[in-house]
Amino acid sequence: MLKENERLDCLLKEQLEIIQNDEVFSFSTDALLLGHFTDLRKRDKVMDLCSGNGVIPLLLSDKGTHEIDAIEIQPQLADMAKRSIQHNGLETRIRMYEMDLREVQQTFKPSSYNVVTCNPPYFKTIQTHQHQKEAHKIARHEIMCTLADCVNAAKHLLKQGGRLVMVHRAERLMDVLFEFRQHQIEPKRLTMVYSKQGKAAHAIIVEGRKAGNPGLDIASPFYMYETNGDYTKEMSAIYYGS
Repeated sequence: MLKENERLDCLLKEQLEIIQNDEVFSFSTDALLLGHFTDLRKRDKVMDLCSGNGVIPLLLSDKGTHEIDAIEIQPQLADMAKRSIQHNGLETRIRMYEMDLREVQQTFKPSSYNVVTCNPPYFKTIQTHQHQKEAHKIARHEIMCTLADCVNAAKHLLKQGGRLVMVHRAERLMDVLFEFRQHQIEPKRLTMVYSKQGKAAHAIIVEGRKAGNPGLDIASPFYMYETNGDYTKEMSAIYYGS
């Protein structure tokens, strides 16, 4: 099942295994945060954009028996995701599409999903600190899709009142809020993520509602580490369960 440079890692809380390859892609803590902060209702149908090796669908599969679709443009990552899905016996619930999310209008009917999740490329292509490996560049920089492309795809996919949940870098908060509103997805909840108290926020989780009413709830700050370097109780629960 495993190919060159691949390994099986454990998602401990969910008791699932995922194929990873540091040469191509390994998920970050941000993916775990996105999975944690995405609330699902019993009958929700879910789409994950920029899915990478499929970590978000795997995490969300532990929240019920939801039907989960996912889109990834890089063939090698989509292949890793498909094999992880099969390895965990979830192929009847999770479907991975190897495609460009900018083409969702040609592939998916409008207003088909209750929830869209997205861990998009964080950096604009004009930045000079791009990673050298092509797979890493595509995953982390706006080469194959921009933030606006991601939100536009979500707008097409979501039903009226459906929710988009996105993780991004804190420095791009205004970009995220702007694109949500530009595409008629009203920001409804914002969580600021900090490595520890006394540090600047490094990540954000934003939830928006398609055609929602104005009104943004600023959630309590989320801290990942105690001052002594140990995980906080909340972060430990994400990794290991309560």
